[in-house]
Amino acid sequence: MDLEFDRKHIWHPYASLFNPPPVYPVVRAEGVRIFLEDGRGLIDGMSSWWSALHGYNVPELNRALRAQMEQMSHVMFGGLTHEPAIALCRKLVEITPPGLNRVFLADSGSVSVEVAIKMALQFWHAQGKPGKHKLLALRNGYHGDTFGAMATCDPVTGMHHLFAGQLVQHLFAPAPQTSFGQPCPDGDIGELAQLVAQHREQLAAVILEPIVQGAGGMRFYSADYLRRVKALCDEYDLLLIADEIATGFGRSGQLFACDHAAVSPDILTLGKALTGGTLTLAATLCSDRIAQGICSGEAGVFMHGPTFMGNPLACAVANASIDLLLSSPWQHRVESIEAQLKEQLAPLEQAGGVADVRALGAIGVVQMREPVPMASLQAALIERGVWLRPFGKLVYTMPPYIISEADLTQLTAAMVDVLGEID
Repeated sequence: MDLEFDRKHIWHPYASLFNPPPVYPVVRAEGVRIFLEDGRGLIDGMSSWWSALHGYNVPELNRALRAQMEQMSHVMFGGLTHEPAIALCRKLVEITPPGLNRVFLADSGSVSVEVAIKMALQFWHAQGKPGKHKLLALRNGYHGDTFGAMATCDPVTGMHHLFAGQLVQHLFAPAPQTSFGQPCPDGDIGELAQLVAQHREQLAAVILEPIVQGAGGMRFYSADYLRRVKALCDEYDLLLIADEIATGFGRSGQLFACDHAAVSPDILTLGKALTGGTLTLAATLCSDRIAQGICSGEAGVFMHGPTFMGNPLACAVANASIDLLLSSPWQHRVESIEAQLKEQLAPLEQAGGVADVRALGAIGVVQMREPVPMASLQAALIERGVWLRPFGKLVYTMPPYIISEADLTQLTAAMVDVLGEID
């Protein structure tokens, strides 16, 4: 494998071309392991950025892809439809929180957020209220890398402050401080409530990641906080956009993180695990009210339409992935992963360089006191047979649900060994 060409010519995520971090050549993946060119197998504690919830080279997903490929790989979705898309949208309507009856299929998580924002803005424009054009987001939130999504990320921790002058300026409320499992006091939601009351004529929607704030901090917060945000949106006639790109399909312990609070948002975004980590696909769901509002407006249609919208291959494998998930003991598996993460990462609570250790569902997080040296830390973990992708002060794992107790023990032991040595 020509790594020299890669180093000189290929841009990797959040990496420099002129002082690039190491990249490791992968030749195949099987189960929970990715295999490097030199023969080493690494337990993938990242599920390929949280998407490969069934692991790799999954027979059911492979069969779905092969069968669909023999029929058609792609047709435009404008003026045409096909069974994989119909079946997928039916599944999504059935399993997502009640009332989300309309589905827009998109290309990626960031695009699904763009679609959600456009839905909210076009809805209010159709209601004769174009002044409702701002969003209220949460500090420590992260919603993607495209321009509309970037504008709703935390201006500091969202990694996009360099573009601040080019982004739409939205409003931000403090990140929720109440821990998961605890009732939310008035003080934790007070500033958000004040912003909603003060800017209700400008605000189109509140956008948040329910229960788990992902790339902006890997934080877990109270379901009661989410319920109270939904109540405020209802009181002041704001829309609620729930970004479940990271949490959808069981990662937090419920099928969707909104289920922890029994909340149905007006708009819901999905991605990542939608196809089980095989192909890029996303979805934005909304209520009948939103769909009817948009389609009764000036345009009469929703103004968005990606070329690869509703790709049959992606829809077919998404159907297979959802069927595989729902037919498996996924909830028991996630509960077992959570219990093991809590037990086996607990020794790090006493380590000098560690600020916090936490776990929820199939998510384990070690927050360090100082930013970690990613390249050397990754190398040390690889020597122990583990693949993780730390960032900033955070070293975390979101393993595939199929991970065995022994493999998860190897993963957590590697984290304890390596992080326990950091002062």
